[in-house]
Amino acid sequence: MLTVPNALSMLRLVLIPLFVWLVVFTDAPGWGVVVLVVAGISDFLDGFLARRWNQVSAFGTFLDPLADRVTSVVVPVVLAVVHIIPWWLVVALLARDVVVFVALAQLRRTGQLGLPVTFVGKAATFALLMGFPFLLLGGEPGGATQWSTVLGWLLTVIGLGLYWWSAVVYLGQVRSLTRSKP
Repeated sequence: MLTVPNALSMLRLVLIPLFVWLVVFTDAPGWGVVVLVVAGISDFLDGFLARRWNQVSAFGTFLDPLADRVTSVVVPVVLAVVHIIPWWLVVALLARDVVVFVALAQLRRTGQLGLPVTFVGKAATFALLMGFPFLLLGGEPGGATQWSTVLGWLLTVIGLGLYWWSAVVYLGQVRSLTRSKP
């Protein structure tokens, strides 16, 4: 069913190739910042509107995390390709996703479908989605002043720490749920 929240999640998926093209293949990566901001706003709005308008759907609960995962993989890879962030940061972000994926696969074998999103996970995503545009602004020739780079790194490092903290929280939840299953 096409609802406004689902359309916003689909918009995020459509914006990813546009982001790649703008940052990697054009001389206007600043427009990539605009795309990231729109993607971040749509990420907030889709869940908020789905709950507010009672439009939570099975399709939406699949589509929103898919858009989140695609964004969380593609954006850091693109930023590393254009030398705005180091590859170790991409590896650290993706390693966390692999750890959580393996833990969730273990949980699903016990019949559980998933875990609720935590505040720490939401805060991590927010910090990263705010940090990356500032890093992109600071990395653009003739772009923003040094403050955007400093703020971008501050938010990104905080986001990375929270991202791994959320993994520890999820691992604890998985451990407790799998131990309580016969």
